[in-house]
Amino acid sequence: MKRRAIGYALAAGLIAVPLLLAAFGPLLAGPAGPRSVSFASGAGHWLGTDSGGRDVWRQVLLGGRSVVLVALGATGLAYLVAVPLGLTAALTRRTWWEEALMRPLDVVISVPSLLLVLLVAATLTPGPAGLAALVGLAAVPEAARVVHAAAAEISARPAVEALRIQGESWWRTAFGYVARSMRRTLAADAGIRLTGALYLVATAAFLGI
Repeated sequence: MKRRAIGYALAAGLIAVPLLLAAFGPLLAGPAGPRSVSFASGAGHWLGTDSGGRDVWRQVLLGGRSVVLVALGATGLAYLVAVPLGLTAALTRRTWWEEALMRPLDVVISVPSLLLVLLVAATLTPGPAGLAALVGLAAVPEAARVVHAAAAEISARPAVEALRIQGESWWRTAFGYVARSMRRTLAADAGIRLTGALYLVATAAFLGI
């Protein structure tokens, strides 16, 4: 138990430090100093400067909050769509309906997420909310497949069949039992989705979207 508690504390620290830096970074950035191009780290420039002479560490502190907020919004949106979609496909007794819901997602997964974001952004000019929507929708297929796989295993349990025999509503069966039973799986997958969203948002920002 003590070793597990230490592991939880270390994991919480690894998550909290970058999030706190992102949240309070603009307050810690300070005023912009004189520009000097020096890609190597040195006095006053922990991470060096970019090609425009701006301090890279200061840019990280200034931009971290918006990147994290957009990534969190994208991850939340992805699960808002993926959880009902995956549950519906897993709990239906009609194979054709399950195939109709899941097979198109397999096609979308074959296209890299960054390419999808770039293709849409080429025709639109998304702001932070639009970028969050793009990244979130790009994450839906993989998140839905995880939800579907976890829910399919749980839906085969006798407890789900008992709920159906008792005449429980689909909503209570899906969200009251199945979704609650796979919350650990969803929590683990959410970390992966958030990491991917951070990568996509940061890349999109770097490319000027």
